[in-house]
Amino acid sequence: MKSKAYLEEIRTAEGLKRAVLKKIEVNGSQAVFFLATDTKYNDEDVAHAKAVTAQFTPQGLISDVKILKAVPSAEGIRRAVLEILKNSFPAVAAFISQDDVEVVIENGGGNFVIGIGGGTERVTATDTLLDKLSAELMREFPGVWYGKFRSVEKPQAQIETDDLPPEELLIAPRYFKIDEFVAIDGGAPKLALYLADLNKEAQDVTVCGVISFLEEKTTKSGKPYFSMNIGDGTSTLRFAYFTKKATLEKVRGLKSGDSVCVTGDNELYNGMLSFRAKQINFGRAPLNFVPEARPSRPVPPKYKTVFPAPASDFVQSGLFENTALPEALLHREFVVFDLETTGLNNVPSAGGMDRIIEIGAVKIKDGQISEKFSSFVACPVKLSAEIVKLTGITDEMLVGAPDVKDVIADFFKFAAGTTLVGHNVQFDYKFIRYYGEKEGYLFEQKQYDTVSFAQEILRLSNYKLNTVAEHFGFTFNHHRAYDDAFVTAKIFLALAKLKQGLPRG
Repeated sequence: MKSKAYLEEIRTAEGLKRAVLKKIEVNGSQAVFFLATDTKYNDEDVAHAKAVTAQFTPQGLISDVKILKAVPSAEGIRRAVLEILKNSFPAVAAFISQDDVEVVIENGGGNFVIGIGGGTERVTATDTLLDKLSAELMREFPGVWYGKFRSVEKPQAQIETDDLPPEELLIAPRYFKIDEFVAIDGGAPKLALYLADLNKEAQDVTVCGVISFLEEKTTKSGKPYFSMNIGDGTSTLRFAYFTKKATLEKVRGLKSGDSVCVTGDNELYNGMLSFRAKQINFGRAPLNFVPEARPSRPVPPKYKTVFPAPASDFVQSGLFENTALPEALLHREFVVFDLETTGLNNVPSAGGMDRIIEIGAVKIKDGQISEKFSSFVACPVKLSAEIVKLTGITDEMLVGAPDVKDVIADFFKFAAGTTLVGHNVQFDYKFIRYYGEKEGYLFEQKQYDTVSFAQEILRLSNYKLNTVAEHFGFTFNHHRAYDDAFVTAKIFLALAKLKQGLPRG
């Protein structure tokens, strides 16, 4: 049945001009259509509804109509707005409470206004979000509903107000002296940049490392080139090198285990940094080379783009109802986090590193969920259809989102001094560490993995997040960062309760 066409016919009756279809109940051969309206209707309207319904009822079913008088209340609309946001826009819902939604009931519908702390620019794709809310409300309640956002001041008592550290505090790149240089392709560089510090666009930069992979290939025109990986103990780099006629045979003589120094340009290509090699020669790090430790940038004194907010779980009050809090949870803080990304590649040497498009996290203090952190992250490349289908995140939702360098700085502050927790935590941690290091922020906290924690205690068919959540009766919107982080925190607390302690390791 085409519900849109059905309602258009139903609404031609004056008393049903704002009617909505609440539900259809089928019992054997009878189908009962439940309509709701906020206007006065008469017997003629009822007869009209029954005639129209009979036309739209599939053959073999006998139809009936029940009309309910529905007068929307401000409280009902407010609850519906929050529920729609929670289900369809959890990253927005994370920072909106019932007090933030104002509703004005008018004849034939009404208006709703959602207050956003920090400015409405924090909400991406506002037109799409408001259209979705209005459409859902009109399916649920009679009348026409319009919405808008407004900026409100919200207290941020936990946020410091000192100035950000000056730009000079950015960590200087590290270099080492090149030993045993032998020319293949010309040039005589003296110093090589640490591969871990090759994180910005740069011209004529030299790196040095041991070859771990080498393969000769040809272009479509038949020109030979070499694909190779090198590593220097701090990171790895994958690149292509196009030879010259004079150097082709010398480069063909290279093999895994050889140490080379490569000069080229680190450029943006399709939104990702890519190294374009121009010269390759023999060269190595000094004997017994030990990489110089790089200090982290200090914790930013204030948040810049993502402002944590209080958080609580309305069911967590009973989580330890019959059991004392495990001692290991007291006087400690944990940050449980999850990411949504453009793909699964979290190893730079495997090619282009995938991007973070959403970060969600909660903080646990003394065994209670206390703060939340949630943000989309700007992405200069188009999302694949697979990622859109998996996460529900679209390119439009990322328009206006803060850059990863700002979000990662705020997350570094949020996680400072805590233990990190995640479900298959190493997958997400590699993204956080990579993008953190690019900005000079070193995430070096201890980590706990709820996958291994669950395997330690439970006996399940598998240990996927939704399987473990279902075991404890937790429901959530899977594959959205904040929702996944929130349910992971609940799982972590529930497992700690069962063990009366923390995971091994």
